[in-house]
Amino acid sequence: MLTLHRAALVLPDPADPTAPSHLDGAVLVRDGLVEGVGPYAELAAAQPTARVRDWDDALLTPGLRHPDGHRMLERAYHPDPREGLGDAPVPDGLVGEADEARCGASARRGLQRMLGFGVTAVAGPFERASVRTAVTRSGLVALPGAGAPPGAGALPEALWSLDPLVGLPFAEAVHGRLLVGGRADFALFAPGAPGAPGAPGVDGPSVGGPSAGGCRAVVLGGRLVFRRR
Repeated sequence: MLTLHRAALVLPDPADPTAPSHLDGAVLVRDGLVEGVGPYAELAAAQPTARVRDWDDALLTPGLRHPDGHRMLERAYHPDPREGLGDAPVPDGLVGEADEARCGASARRGLQRMLGFGVTAVAGPFERASVRTAVTRSGLVALPGAGAPPGAGALPEALWSLDPLVGLPFAEAVHGRLLVGGRADFALFAPGAPGAPGAPGVDGPSVGGPSAGGCRAVVLGGRLVFRRR
């Protein structure tokens, strides 16, 4: 099935300030792959039978990578809603935990919550089998990584965040580019205020990005896997 994702601003490669961007742009997806990126009017005219998902005033970009998956999925604990502990990670809540089932369940919840921040790729390494399984089944891209640095447990609690934009500039947090023939992984974010990074400006689109916590939806392999209600 062909699906056309329309947004007010499409940034195929936010890490490259010289890359083209598209006001009233779109991404055309077929069978989980990107088939086209460009102005909505051109893609819609070329594929008039495509199903359209209109994301209105959103910013559409490649998804984000979480650079510290090892810490966030193997050290932090992600509470079950029934525990009444909220949904924020509990720093070092899994340190010394031997129950693989509990670790796997925590990782699945953490990965699901990462989607709510626009994450489509997460860096390891993942040493626990239950966590590796959770990452594989989540559909997120698993990236190599160096793991948490020495003294990681001493980080301020505020930095134990599922949102990569808490600690990284947008251009550094983005994972990959939207390329024809590539996997259709991308996120949609709320627009910034006029003149803010990522918002269309008077002289053309900005190539900045959203602020932390502004994710509206995530598409992985062409499937809509998260949508904020």
